[in-house]
Amino acid sequence: MRADQIPLSRGAFARMNALGLDVPAVLTHAGLSLDLMSAPRPVVSTAQFFAFWQSVEAVCQDPSLGLRLGDGTRTEVYDMVTAAALHSGTLGDALDKLARYKRLTCPEDIVVEHTHDEAAVSMRWMLAEGHTPRLLVDAIFASNFALAERGTGRALHLRRIELTRRPADGALLQPHFRCELRFNAPQDRIIYQRSDLELPFVTQDDSHLANLLPLLEGSLRQQTAATPLRDRVWNVLARGMRGGHLRMAQVADTLHLSPRTLQRRLGEAGTSYQQVLDQVRHHLARRLLDATDLDVGEIAFVLGFEELNSFNRAFRQWEGDTPTRWRTAAG
Repeated sequence: MRADQIPLSRGAFARMNALGLDVPAVLTHAGLSLDLMSAPRPVVSTAQFFAFWQSVEAVCQDPSLGLRLGDGTRTEVYDMVTAAALHSGTLGDALDKLARYKRLTCPEDIVVEHTHDEAAVSMRWMLAEGHTPRLLVDAIFASNFALAERGTGRALHLRRIELTRRPADGALLQPHFRCELRFNAPQDRIIYQRSDLELPFVTQDDSHLANLLPLLEGSLRQQTAATPLRDRVWNVLARGMRGGHLRMAQVADTLHLSPRTLQRRLGEAGTSYQQVLDQVRHHLARRLLDATDLDVGEIAFVLGFEELNSFNRAFRQWEGDTPTRWRTAAG
């Protein structure tokens, strides 16, 4: 299975302290060891990482902290992947490198999708059970935006930010990102002008890239070979859940397999395409019911169900209750 390991930068701990966060209190609240602060290379699981960020919210009670932490990307670089993005030739190249290599540093999946006038960047924690803590989403988006503005050397005008949360913090987020905010979204996404992808990076450094890219590519080949097929199918399906699900032939094509080979190899692994699809739908249904105000019909559409009744029947099989009653009990 994919390693569930997320590095905690000691530099990030120092920055949190500098911003007034009581890091020992956060670690204690999250049930984590204080030894993480002095460990040479502190590592936690996704569940522990989420607990840490939930504790940041509880201890700090400063809704701007995620934005201020993410803004550190304007002056600091913590890992090889961010360095490779920063040394790219254009904003589009930088986003593509983040999407290609980010999972090497932690189980986070970044996807860049293009339309004729937009470029949408979405982030998803592949091994997470619940929804991403609010301040962590803010930090990730602030970091992505800061890297884009640092690299281009100019103020950018985003198209919008889409958030899988109920309307909150608009007065805080809008001045920072200077764009439209959409809440109750199916995915967390930061959306750039498509034309901005061509903007050159003033931080371009081809000599550094020449050293970094072979290392990153070698690590990516090793990780891909070690990732179970079921997990790779899950990731492709989860990315595509925005109204209508991907067909098996499309998933197989993305994974460079024939549909017959995909089904056979999933069977050898003790599962099937339909089983993985059901698991992805179940996972996302719970998250959207819990974190957003999307009505049940809208969630059914996002998950690719052609009829609301089909979603209700499937959810009863998963949870033993209707989506509406499950949401009421969870709230």
